[in-house]
Amino acid sequence: MVKKNLFDSWPEKYSQWFETPMGRLIKKYEKELIFEFLKPKAGEVILDAGCGSGIFTLDILATGAMVLGLDISLPMLFKARRKAKMEKYPFQLIQADMTHIPFADCVFDKVVSITAIEFIQDAKTTIKELFRVAKPGGCILVATLNSLSPWNKQRKTAAQKNTSSIFKNAVFRSPDELRFSVPYDGMIKTAIHFNMDDDPEQARQIELEGRIKDLDTGTFLVGCWIKDPICTKIS
Repeated sequence: MVKKNLFDSWPEKYSQWFETPMGRLIKKYEKELIFEFLKPKAGEVILDAGCGSGIFTLDILATGAMVLGLDISLPMLFKARRKAKMEKYPFQLIQADMTHIPFADCVFDKVVSITAIEFIQDAKTTIKELFRVAKPGGCILVATLNSLSPWNKQRKTAAQKNTSSIFKNAVFRSPDELRFSVPYDGMIKTAIHFNMDDDPEQARQIELEGRIKDLDTGTFLVGCWIKDPICTKIS
């Protein structure tokens, strides 16, 4: 379980960072990878578990999908709702812990969780919960921070020296650790192969090379699975 106040002071800081030149570049590549797997469509009902301030929620809403944003932090949810309202997107929200999602089995066409499970110790049980609320044949996408990334290793080292860092107790996972959280095959890919202090033009070239080589060391790690239409639960 994540402490409710862990992110309560972060809505503005988090959103503002994505408005910086490097933040916009990173969001572009992260969104491309998310949409490559998720492929949201108009009319689909999608759960965004751990939606935060709606950084990617609005992009999903823009496709015409119906999105329910779930987060443990009310300030984050209120920020997401304000942004959706400004764009005139219909957006429902609920304050809840994604380790115990308050919905029945097989409710959502697709389920997505972006950079949230690193703040939860038991990833396997949490992903099982995401599977539970997805419809058979539905897509479950989980994005997290990659433990193999040099950037994330630096983050973790810095967090140990800063007791107020949200990453102090975060759990960064490798592609294999994410892969083995689910007992059947999915698609695993990474993005953001450059460092935050790289020149933007250089960063674009590094990213292109990382994709061509299909490196597994990108900062942003995405796993995607299709829920078995016959076996509706994972053990």
